[in-house]
Amino acid sequence: MSEVEENIKRLTANKHVQGVLIVNEDGQIIKSTLEPTLNKKYSDLITKLVEQTIFCIKEMDDTNDLTFLRVRTKKHEILIAPDKEYLLITIQNPETKS
Repeated sequence: MSEVEENIKRLTANKHVQGVLIVNEDGQIIKSTLEPTLNKKYSDLITKLVEQTIFCIKEMDDTNDLTFLRVRTKKHEILIAPDKEYLLITIQNPETKS
């Protein structure tokens, strides 16, 4: 098993993780554990979000880089780890305290 597949398996073993998506810099899906109907939606929207976030960060301080992005809503938590060639996107249910 490749290192990428091992990492995806480790991530998806977490009971809160709904899916993992890896997309290239153009938003094309490389690997996914999501339902096929969600792949393009997440790929397109998150790629645009990352591009805008990088732009904002560079506008504030051109010596700074985006290293990690976390977006949390009532229903989902989206963790995004950008790299030069791809984005690693993890979608999970936020832990709720009882």
